[in-house]
Amino acid sequence: MAERQFTGWHAAAVFGGAFGVIIAVNITLAVQAVGTFPGLEVKNAYVASQEFNRRRDAQEALGWTVQAGHGAGRVTLDITDRSGAPVRVADLQVVVGRATERRHDVAPDFQFDGQRYAAPLELGPGKWELRLDAQAQDGTAFAQRLALWVRG
Repeated sequence: MAERQFTGWHAAAVFGGAFGVIIAVNITLAVQAVGTFPGLEVKNAYVASQEFNRRRDAQEALGWTVQAGHGAGRVTLDITDRSGAPVRVADLQVVVGRATERRHDVAPDFQFDGQRYAAPLELGPGKWELRLDAQAQDGTAFAQRLALWVRG
């Protein structure tokens, strides 16, 4: 049987194949990253930055604390004032989703039960993000992002 030699063509094929795999993986990861990018947070960052301090000061003046929870197929929001009393807001919009993508975002219908806001929603294990936009009875806007860890 004749002994096969490793020639320059073989070396070029191995070299090209290795780099081909690396390039294919990089392209796949780049396409996945761009495909899951949620988009812009604000249309005009300069205008948003000019209003930031005013909105933050008004929100802090409310003295609200928000805590999110999950259990028994429900997501709960405890919104309390400085004294620890539950707060009933004029308007509440919440989007629940993953921090890394917007594909599975949901906007559950939270109802106030006299102590907290709750909505039926099953969440899988991992880190979830709640993007909360509320309005106080006096019209003050309140916005906050909350991290919620669900154990599996």
